[in-house]
Amino acid sequence: MQLTKNPNNIFVKLLLGFWLCSSLIIALIGLLPLLQQNHDQSELPIPLKRMLERSAERIASNPQILGSEKLKHWSRFKEFKGRPARIYLVDEYGKVLNSHKQSRSLRRFMLMADEAGHPIKHQFRDELIFGPYNFKVEGNPYSLYGRLPEHHPRPWFFFFIDNKILTLSIAILLSGLLCGLFAWHLGKPLRSLKRSADALADGDLSSRVDMATAQRNDEIGQLAQAFNGMADSVEDMVKSQQRLISDISHELRTPLTRLKLSLALSRKKGLATPETERIEYEADQLEQMIAELLELSRVKLNANETKRNLELSESLSQVLDDADFEAQQQQKQLYIDIDESIILPLYPRPLCRAVENLLRNAIRYADTRVSIQAIATTSSVQIEIIDDGPGISDEADLEAIFKPFYRPQSARERESGGWGLGLAIAKAAIQAHQGKITAENQQPNGLKISISLPLH
Repeated sequence: MQLTKNPNNIFVKLLLGFWLCSSLIIALIGLLPLLQQNHDQSELPIPLKRMLERSAERIASNPQILGSEKLKHWSRFKEFKGRPARIYLVDEYGKVLNSHKQSRSLRRFMLMADEAGHPIKHQFRDELIFGPYNFKVEGNPYSLYGRLPEHHPRPWFFFFIDNKILTLSIAILLSGLLCGLFAWHLGKPLRSLKRSADALADGDLSSRVDMATAQRNDEIGQLAQAFNGMADSVEDMVKSQQRLISDISHELRTPLTRLKLSLALSRKKGLATPETERIEYEADQLEQMIAELLELSRVKLNANETKRNLELSESLSQVLDDADFEAQQQQKQLYIDIDESIILPLYPRPLCRAVENLLRNAIRYADTRVSIQAIATTSSVQIEIIDDGPGISDEADLEAIFKPFYRPQSARERESGGWGLGLAIAKAAIQAHQGKITAENQQPNGLKISISLPLH
């Protein structure tokens, strides 16, 4: 596999990102012992060194003290800046001469100083030990070590050295944070791309990936640009198709009008026959089909429409009045439950046509009653149209009924089933609002059409 040398390559970003993240954590953890070693092997401060020098001078000037019992009490305690300091005298064999008990901290420090090869100081938890100061008395080598039993300020990194479990936990947390930020940096444009793809799939042909993502110099930016180009082509193709359908429908109306005019002239001349009556009937059917095709293309193109914040009940008032009248003519009841306080952005004409088609379809197939209700939630308005008719026997038809020219088996007869454009017009109108429409059978019978319209 050949890798591009472009530093914005997504593979290079992933490699460098995780590699640098892990390397940074390892370097920080590995640096702590080095900092401690550098601190432990730092030069002995001059005040502490002078204190050891003065003690060595007193021993050198009074060598007889080395062989007496007073040695165990000699110079064991000194004053250093108002604080008690203890001095330890050590012979060439590492034995402490002026103390019966040798502390573990002192033994450890003596090893550290021997390894360092020069006088150093080290801060333990509750004491500071420093030295050695080497000198000779009567040809015999001796060393002096000092101890300040009080706590002295320690560098910040000693806290992490002494608390290894906490340090490991912080390292894991920091590593997770850095990797999380890096993953967010890569995931944000992908989420933007997914939202645009979902919106396009739901029928929003104007959806595009934002410019911040499209202007990236890596593969994600190239993918966003390709997506926007594809969306432009799809939108142009769909709109061209709808315009073609609209243009054809308009052109078909001209010969259809001439045909109906010729039929009217024939009736005036007394040439009416059963055949001319049939031709006129088919011409009327063709005219209605052309009108619905024009409506479908108009809704999908959303021509000359602007979204406005309107009351739902007021926008649908005429449609509901007409539906109620039609239901009464068929001895059926229409129940309406729409709160007048519901206000949402909508395209009045397409929505009215959608609800009109759905109500007429429900009234046609209902046995005795049809209901329409609207419920407002925090993010959308749910509209439900329910009838008590036979429903749709085949579950597979529940999604297909919204396709143009599709009719389920129960509605194959033209007198009852139309051309399968009414529900397609309704779906196109709902999709123009970025909403959703679904159908489901009711128990024990009936059909429910559910519409979801966004509030924003």
